[in-house]
Amino acid sequence: MIRLRHPLVQVAIAFALTAPWAGVYFSGTHLGTGLTVLVSGVAVLGASFLLAWGAETAEKDVPRSFAIAILAVLAVAPEYAVDALYAWNAGAGGATTEACQSLTAAQIEAASEGAGTSLAEACHDANLAVANMTGANRILIGLGWAGIAAYTVWKAKTTRDAAVEKRDGWMANAVTIDRGISTEIAFLMLATLIAFVVPLAGGIGVVDTLLLVGLYVVYIGIIIRGDVEDVEEHVGVPAYFQRKDRPKRVAVVLALFGYSGLMIFTAVEPFAHGLENIGIAVGLPEFFMIQWIAPLASESPELIVVAVLVNKARSTAGFNALISSKLNQWTLLIGTIAVVYSIALGNISTLPFDGKQAAEIWITAAQSLFAIAILINYEISMREALMLFSLFISQVVIEFLVLRVLSVPNPEALSIDLLYVFTGIYLLIAAVLFYRRRHALREVFTRAGNAVRTAAGREPVAVEKAD
Repeated sequence: MIRLRHPLVQVAIAFALTAPWAGVYFSGTHLGTGLTVLVSGVAVLGASFLLAWGAETAEKDVPRSFAIAILAVLAVAPEYAVDALYAWNAGAGGATTEACQSLTAAQIEAASEGAGTSLAEACHDANLAVANMTGANRILIGLGWAGIAAYTVWKAKTTRDAAVEKRDGWMANAVTIDRGISTEIAFLMLATLIAFVVPLAGGIGVVDTLLLVGLYVVYIGIIIRGDVEDVEEHVGVPAYFQRKDRPKRVAVVLALFGYSGLMIFTAVEPFAHGLENIGIAVGLPEFFMIQWIAPLASESPELIVVAVLVNKARSTAGFNALISSKLNQWTLLIGTIAVVYSIALGNISTLPFDGKQAAEIWITAAQSLFAIAILINYEISMREALMLFSLFISQVVIEFLVLRVLSVPNPEALSIDLLYVFTGIYLLIAAVLFYRRRHALREVFTRAGNAVRTAAGREPVAVEKAD
């Protein structure tokens, strides 16, 4: 008799979780909003397990960083789809910089209530594309990085995760990060610095696409040439498949990646859209739903995947996945929405956005820089995780109160001022941390430089570890 804990039974259960959604999707059946959220959400859960197992199995044959990069791309693919939809609508509606500047803020805002012109709707969708992108990036760090760090420390009580260091003091316990993630941290920092310049052009254009997508291509080119590390001792499903011969193992990995990617890609958009409809029905504003609730739904696959890794005491691989996800969202996501927009518009142009979205990009870049400053010494303490979460959630709550609850003069202008205040706070703390950890910063870029040298067939230089 096959035991319930047998790897094939676990795979069958995960497939069973996706089966109802697969039936609904391929048959074209239309469910009510509540059932759609339930069925698609369960499918995302099952597909996330399959995706995690595929990535872990792949570590037998490819560099772990490359396997995790593929996992990250598949896990955040739904976010690309949501953003691409708004970018396409903006281009198809003729939302150029000049056209949108001819409209007042009130005219564009009226489009959110179905009372605007087709051009106003297109300009509104252009803003939504940026809002969705910045929301997803800030959620990934403010909730994802902080939450997974806290979960890792808590779970270490039973998993005995070697990456968790117990220290004296209030919330001093920390999760240590593999120094092999230096390349990802260095490239994420470069992408963040580029993002600071994006709003200066008044939109996301071809130069941004070339720089950010090009940066990611270079990154992939480096890590794919890395050596296949000694595989950590896996258990459960990955261990079962890794014992198979290479052709069968590769086939399994491709099947798991392909099927889980398809399920996640098709299920997350209805899941997110259903949550949006529920939120709007209870009185939450559309812009709030698009910026925060939809990205929260689309980020769920990668957070589930990382939680699976943490449960196996593989927090190092989990944080690698989180950092890789942030890197590809901060490069591919920004770069590709400009491509989608230009295709819909019919010529190469710049996706426009208003002053509010410029401020959103700057605060997102500042939060990213702050998060890098935390990880630059290859660890994140509970205090630092709490700081990440607190700054993120307080900005969201305060802005919501200003825009929807409190009676203040000119709430839109005040909300933009709040974004700049929080941007300044992030940058100030990041500057202090970078100064105090300047030796760690040098180590990160030395290790990243060695990865480049190795990929180019050159000898690496000696690395001096920071204290």
